[in-house]
Amino acid sequence: MVSRRRPRRPSTLSRARDFVRDYTDGAGASDLRRLVDRDAPRVYSVLMRDRPAGAQPARGFRRLLRDARLLFLSVSEKLSPPRRLLFALSLVCGVLGLTDVQFTMNSTDYGFRADSSPLFSLVALGGLVFLLAAELVDRVLVRDELEVARQLQRELLPADVPDLPGWAFAHSWRTANEIGGDYHLFQALPDGRLAIVVADASGHGMAAGLLMAIADASLRVALDLDPEPHAVATLLHRALRRSGSRRSFLTLFYGRLEPATGRLDYVCAGHPPPIVRREDGTLEEPAGGALPLGLGDRFAPAQGTLEIGRGDRLVLFTDGLFESLDAAGEAFGYERLRRELAASSGALDAHDRLRAAHRVHVGDEPLSDDLTVVVVERLREPATAAPA
Repeated sequence: MVSRRRPRRPSTLSRARDFVRDYTDGAGASDLRRLVDRDAPRVYSVLMRDRPAGAQPARGFRRLLRDARLLFLSVSEKLSPPRRLLFALSLVCGVLGLTDVQFTMNSTDYGFRADSSPLFSLVALGGLVFLLAAELVDRVLVRDELEVARQLQRELLPADVPDLPGWAFAHSWRTANEIGGDYHLFQALPDGRLAIVVADASGHGMAAGLLMAIADASLRVALDLDPEPHAVATLLHRALRRSGSRRSFLTLFYGRLEPATGRLDYVCAGHPPPIVRREDGTLEEPAGGALPLGLGDRFAPAQGTLEIGRGDRLVLFTDGLFESLDAAGEAFGYERLRRELAASSGALDAHDRLRAAHRVHVGDEPLSDDLTVVVVERLREPATAAPA
């Protein structure tokens, strides 16, 4: 008869150790330091940004009381009325739980005495935990909706590169929030030319995403009606003026590329001018300038023509690239951008160099703006098309 041993259950200590390890997985000393150095000031500034600026009291206890009162009011005003009441009651119970409050009941038949401090502490803890759970549920639902919006926005952007013999393309985008305002487009035109668009909507988050969606619909209509650069920019400007507010505007670079000759007719409105890396390594920056689309009644974008020779690369980007800050507050800058492009050896290599240098420069700092990089290269051998 063969005896089988039942597997030993892990001890309580080992289970507790595994739970602590899994619970704290991914949290290091740098994350905790960032929680204090960066997240705490950001929480305070966001909560207090709607408070009117008043006279600063003297330092010390009066200043502490003032900040505590304003912080309480700022948090309360961002909660719904029932949750606001629960928040206040939980804080009151928490204060009572810190004191030695006792109830004594005496009669001729019996006496009763109870220390209510633990009860108030439990009520305060339960109320705050419930309030936190309710706010987390709202956040999860909002994140689900934002993910749907992000997926819809992703479908507006090109997933592949154009299949254009003799040319190579590389492109990517990254948003600072769930929804971004950067936009780029490759669209083949009926006459065989290619429309190349890079744009940046004002603001961040959902507002910028909605403006970008309006611009996408208007731009596609404009390309169908008349793909001439000035005509496209004019129609898009009018659409933004009619549908947006004074704070809604869009920077735009639109180029119409003729693949056979390398001629690029372009219009630039408030957008960072592109950089052209010639085959011999020299860098050229076409003139930019002008106001963004959607600002003012007068509309005069910068226009021009570029000749992209064999081995030349056209690099387009949004200001989220060179304006990105590191932990010390230093911007990525144009000089670093030029160095990486001068050392690049192709469309994909130029793109990857820029993104890698940007990633190293930013480090663990969150993006403050959306980021888009588009590289267009005319290959040396016209019969070879390199995928990106």
